[in-house]
Amino acid sequence: MKSQHQVILSLGTNEGNRLENIENCIALIHQEIGTVIKVSKLYESPSWGFDSDAFYNCAVLIHTTSSAQKILSQVLKVEKKLGRVRTNKLGYQSRLIDIDLIAFDEEIIESEKLNIPHSLMQNRNFVLLPLQDLNLDWKHPVLKKTISELLNDSEDESVCKVVQQLKSPLQSIVLEQFNYVAFEGNIGAGKTTLATKIAEDFNAKTVLERFADNPFLPKFYKDQNRYAFPLEMSFLADRYQQLSDDLAQFDLFKDFIVADYHIFKSLIFAKITLAEDEYRLYRNLFDIIYKEMPKPDLYIYLYQNSDRLLQNIKKRGRSYEQEIPADYLEKINSGYLDYIKSQTELNVLIIDVSDRDFVKNQEDYLFVLEEIQKKIDN
Repeated sequence: MKSQHQVILSLGTNEGNRLENIENCIALIHQEIGTVIKVSKLYESPSWGFDSDAFYNCAVLIHTTSSAQKILSQVLKVEKKLGRVRTNKLGYQSRLIDIDLIAFDEEIIESEKLNIPHSLMQNRNFVLLPLQDLNLDWKHPVLKKTISELLNDSEDESVCKVVQQLKSPLQSIVLEQFNYVAFEGNIGAGKTTLATKIAEDFNAKTVLERFADNPFLPKFYKDQNRYAFPLEMSFLADRYQQLSDDLAQFDLFKDFIVADYHIFKSLIFAKITLAEDEYRLYRNLFDIIYKEMPKPDLYIYLYQNSDRLLQNIKKRGRSYEQEIPADYLEKINSGYLDYIKSQTELNVLIIDVSDRDFVKNQEDYLFVLEEIQKKIDN
């Protein structure tokens, strides 16, 4: 199940510099509404329902966690920013920019302000042709037809010509050049959320840690001395098993893989939680396993200060985590940073996300992508 909604927007303009209007609109949608994943070709089509200059049209697919109602509100703000002035005149009119919300996953929404899927989409080639370019696995939830079938059945005879290709905002971020990317961070840093989001946006396979299944974790937080060793050993065994199985299942040379941990975290946590003699034994076992494990092409550490981590831990509400002290989080953070300093052969990127919320704020998510882009460029 995807963590984000797939939303289709249709863009149109027939006033001013039409190409500039479309390009500026795509950029603003990406910055303020959701991540633009795919962009269609640019089409020119005659005006619909009134005599006017021809329109430029395109379609975009975005990923977002926002509701359909929130997206509608954001769309109106973007139109206003780009200079559109809505009037009370009836009928179709020329417009600087027009953004229509065509589909929200495969949901059916009927309200006073919102009808999804868009009630006229199946009658308009200037909507359907760009949608076909997006190559989506999407079916009209009311008519039960694919885009190709809707186009085939369309009675619209207007001619829509391809003008040119359009750039997608994610085009410049060639994350796929890394076959295997690992996100790391302290407890509550948001690594699983970010890894999942990036995997969805860049069409990657995910390897996500199965920490919730560990029976020793709640016991450890109640009695650390007693349960530290069985906890760390069970984590090590499970991580080794999972990474071995999943990385073998995916082809490291063909598939793009995003993980929310790297097996070295086992040693970082063990060093903090285990007594000295237990740690020596653990280290011997770890070194044998570590030699066999594939290393990530890019290792991204999400740094967050302890106050913010504690807020995040409280917010996500796992009962066994609620008593974690700040000094334990600081030790983990120091352990990670010491590890990163010692890794001369690992391709490391540290991103400070202490004042960032890459789930709620699109700008913060784009900041993370920009930091990754800088690393790629260097």
